[in-house]
Amino acid sequence: MSVRSRTTLFTALALAAGLSLAAVTPALARPSTPRAAAVVQGDARNATQHVADFYGAYIDAVWAADDKAAGAEAKALRAFYLSPSAQKKVTAYEAQEHADGILFAQNVPVRWQVAYTGSGAGHATSQVTLTWSDGPRAKVTRIDVQSDLRTLKITDLRPAG
Repeated sequence: MSVRSRTTLFTALALAAGLSLAAVTPALARPSTPRAAAVVQGDARNATQHVADFYGAYIDAVWAADDKAAGAEAKALRAFYLSPSAQKKVTAYEAQEHADGILFAQNVPVRWQVAYTGSGAGHATSQVTLTWSDGPRAKVTRIDVQSDLRTLKITDLRPAG
């Protein structure tokens, strides 16, 4: 094989490898799941958004079990987002059931979602959906959450029936 033939062959191989890498790189940069949002936004005046903010931050805090600040963070989140009566209800549940009174479980979900379900008498209701694993047979639980429309504090939460 002549030098020119080898040079042409190596150039073609390098070009093919470069084009393959260029085609694969954007696919690798995309989020791993089709549900992942490119943009996240919120509204500090929205009761359902407030519930979503709480559950997102709370799950992050309890998920980080190896972080020494996580326990204090979870406690602070409860104090900020829950009314005093809701805090007492959560504490009573935890004492009786030996499980987290926010998640109604002993472990931490991998995903969560919050949906507005109605309002009236000065309160908004939302339903939190917790997903506990990945795959087609992932376990899902739901929690009904009531919030005060004036203060946005969570006033009640209970497993959805």
